[in-house]
Amino acid sequence: MPKTSELITALPYARRYARALMGSQAAGDDLVGRAAGHVPDGLPARIGLFTAITALTADLSAGPGMPSLARHLLLLTTIEELSTDEAARVTGLELAEVEARIAAAREAIRSAVVTRVLIIEDEPIIAMDLRMLVQDCGHTVIGIAATEADAVRMAAEGDARLILADINLGRGGNGIRAVQQILARVDVPVIFVTAYPEDLLTAEGVEPAFVMRKPFDRFMLAVLTYQAISAGVVPLP
Repeated sequence: MPKTSELITALPYARRYARALMGSQAAGDDLVGRAAGHVPDGLPARIGLFTAITALTADLSAGPGMPSLARHLLLLTTIEELSTDEAARVTGLELAEVEARIAAAREAIRSAVVTRVLIIEDEPIIAMDLRMLVQDCGHTVIGIAATEADAVRMAAEGDARLILADINLGRGGNGIRAVQQILARVDVPVIFVTAYPEDLLTAEGVEPAFVMRKPFDRFMLAVLTYQAISAGVVPLP
C-alpha cells in the first residue's frame, strides 16, 4: 500500500471521482473511506485509490442509460484525465475492451436526455462560452446569472433542472452561497466550475458532488452533465 502521506495527497482526486460517480458528497466520501483500506500494493496512490473505488462499485447498477463500467471509464479518462492504458489498469480490463466501452459510452452521451440549465457566471466572455458549450450538448440555457440574487430568482422562475456555477462571482457574491439558497427550495443537480477543484474537495463542510476543472472542453462538460442528470448514482450494498 502507498505511504500515508501519498494517500493524503491523492485524496482530493479520489473524492472528485467518487462524488461524481455516486452523485453526492456524502456517498462519495464514504466510498473513499472504504476504498482507502483496500488500495492494492505496487500502485501509485492516485491510481491505487481509483482502482479500489472502481472495484467496490464496478459490478453494481449505475442507473439508466449506460452500464456501470462505462461510466467509470468516462469519468476516469475525462474528468480525471487518465490515459486509456491507465484506465485499463484501474478497471482490470484489456485495452481493446476499454476503448470499445468508451466508444459505446460516447455514443450514449450523444443520445442522452437533455435538460434546462442555469449558468451562474459573472464574467461575460466565460458565460457566453459556457452557453455555447451547453447548447452544443443539446441542452436549453434558461439564463445566465451574474449575482447570487439573480441566480436564486432565475432558478425559481425558469424551472432550472441543472445548475452550472462558478465559485467566485466578484462583486456579485459567491456561487456556493447562491447554490445553497437554491437547494434550500428545490432539489437540483449542480456542477461547480473552478480552476482549483482540489480546494473544494477537503471533506469539510458542504461541498459539491460534481466539480469541473477550468479550462474544460465540450466532451468533459457532456460527461458531467450526463452523469448529473441521468441519476447515475451507484448504490452501495
